[in-house]
Amino acid sequence: MAANSSNRTDKDKRNEGFESHGSSSGSGSTSSTLMDQAKNVASTVTDKAKQAGEFARDKADTALSSAGKGMESLAGTIRDRGPQEGILGRATSSVAGALDTTGRYLDEQGVGGMVDDLTGLIKNNPIPAMLIGVGIGFMLARMLTPSTRNWS
Repeated sequence: MAANSSNRTDKDKRNEGFESHGSSSGSGSTSSTLMDQAKNVASTVTDKAKQAGEFARDKADTALSSAGKGMESLAGTIRDRGPQEGILGRATSSVAGALDTTGRYLDEQGVGGMVDDLTGLIKNNPIPAMLIGVGIGFMLARMLTPSTRNWS
């Protein structure tokens, strides 16, 4: 009889422990709490990634704008100090014009405008874009792969 009462006590203790950790009806709330926490963490990570992306984009836009203004300034300097007549005058004017146009483009468009323009160019010319990509990939592979040829 003493053995039976001690067995019941052990069972009662195990049941109490099970109930304190959550029964089958409480496990749903525990899993939903875990799901909520996972969603909150995922949302926080997503927000931080967006903030980092926006920060990087802002920095790139600032750098491009600065580079554009520098190119425009260089164009003005070339126009002022370069030859004004003859073949060299025309070359100077052409270089200054290209620098000025590129500088304005970088200053005004930023990263978003450049990406949009590149996307449009690729959509309008898919085959040449693919061939250029293959060519660049080939050149990079040649530069990064050690040569196995013996040229001696």
